[in-house]
Amino acid sequence: MTSAPSVPPVRRWFWRLLLAGIALFVLLSVASAWIMREQIFQTFLDPGIPFQTYERPPAPDYARADAWAVRPASAPEDPETPAVFFVHPTTYEGGAHWNAPYDRPQEAGVIARSALPNFAAPFMVNDAALYAPHYRQAALYTFLNNREDSVQARLMAFEDVRAAFDAFEDAIGPDRPFIIAGAGQGASHALGVLIHHVAPNPDMRARLAAAYLMETSVPLDLFSGPLADLPPCHRPGDVRCVIAWAAARSDERGRIEAITQRARAWDAQGELAPVTGRSLLCVNPVLWTTAEDYAPARLHRGGAAADGLDLTDTPSPMAGQTGAQCQAGVLMIDQPRTRALRRPSRVGEDRRTPTSNLFYMDIRIDAERRLNTVGALLAEERRWAPPLEEIEEIEVAPVVPMRGG
Repeated sequence: MTSAPSVPPVRRWFWRLLLAGIALFVLLSVASAWIMREQIFQTFLDPGIPFQTYERPPAPDYARADAWAVRPASAPEDPETPAVFFVHPTTYEGGAHWNAPYDRPQEAGVIARSALPNFAAPFMVNDAALYAPHYRQAALYTFLNNREDSVQARLMAFEDVRAAFDAFEDAIGPDRPFIIAGAGQGASHALGVLIHHVAPNPDMRARLAAAYLMETSVPLDLFSGPLADLPPCHRPGDVRCVIAWAAARSDERGRIEAITQRARAWDAQGELAPVTGRSLLCVNPVLWTTAEDYAPARLHRGGAAADGLDLTDTPSPMAGQTGAQCQAGVLMIDQPRTRALRRPSRVGEDRRTPTSNLFYMDIRIDAERRLNTVGALLAEERRWAPPLEEIEEIEVAPVVPMRGG
């Protein structure tokens, strides 16, 4: 028998070194891609055209039903039945547009299937009428950087929301109590509505049960400026006030930085300015106070993963899932016990709104309480005599005696 020819030692070493080099190159490439994943993700989402020359999608007409994700055919006949104005979070990542067309079926599907059941449905208490506009939302890409183009895209989205709120105000009439709510990008636009439409209007302020600004940064300096007449909700019984929080776990350093350093929020000049160095409002949605007390999980009323549910359905609450504590303007939470309530591990997750609502039942109970309180206040105030008009000073004419004939 003849034996197989042996491979010379030099050639064996050559092939081993070559394979090792290829393996090292692949390993380094994978490691680099992982380290640079956020930058790579942004590259794919960049529209690739300046916002100034971008052909903007047509604006929605809020007199039409197709401009609304949800809108009643007509306002409830009873003027004491409350209304809710809800602004949905970001559902469009980017790539083709700076601002998504308001009538794109892909986004409409996500809004109907996920955003509304998770974040709008908790406010549908006391037979409240829900108004949730479509709008030309700014792409997720615009929240991953601070380019001027990105800021302009967000301002354009806000102009749609302002127009929608004008239509909402006309629809609900002059007497109805209401809630304003938003999540993520929608909460930022809702904050702008408070600054430009509600705070300057005493009649609107009187009917506002509360504004719920979920998963967004709200600087406290606004409350000594344009929101001086709409204070934070410091206690569970407060009404005509503002609630805000942005949640993160202690190990989510990127998320904490996104909330406290890389975000933009409205300032006193009506511009979207960086939040760096600005103290933030945090209302604990378990305790419903601005105190920095720790709320243990046993007080948590219940979260919900409500994807696919009808707006009139009440999901089974998952209670006792997390503790929560306001710390330096951030709502620090414990890891939820149920996986369905945890923030997904996705690129860009620091700037996304979760696909479930960790405080679903806490919000539902609180919204009902504040609506009942403001409704009772309005009923009592309407019993009062109207305020006296400004006193008009009358000069006394001198008496001139008449001469007899």
